[in-house]
Amino acid sequence: QMQLVESGGGLVQAGGSRNLSCAASGRSITPYAMGWFRQAPGKGREFVSALSRGGGTTNYADSAKGRWTISRDNDKNRLYLQMNSLKPEDTAVYYCAAGGVPASTPRYYNFWGRGTQLTVSS
Repeated sequence: QMQLVESGGGLVQAGGSRNLSCAASGRSITPYAMGWFRQAPGKGREFVSALSRGGGTTNYADSAKGRWTISRDNDKNRLYLQMNSLKPEDTAVYYCAAGGVPASTPRYYNFWGRGTQLTVSS
């Protein structure tokens, strides 16, 4: 089993930045594609970004393109999401996940963290 723990959420003003981190334990993330999803109140889980196992392929939701950057450090067993130009509509619980391919669909991911809350104030 792999345990994933997200951190870095909190309260930030619109226009600000935040760096989310996901720490993995139990297994190495090296053979896995990794992804970020989010869920706002009253809405379903939404794809944010994903990264292939080697880091050569990235996938971003339109809402994240040009604002955010996904990265990974396999030596530290961590996944990151650098978020810039935050907007109130980015308010959500952010989840990291590990799976076989850098897909935008949750069903392709085998392991999930419990999420970190990010609130963006206007």
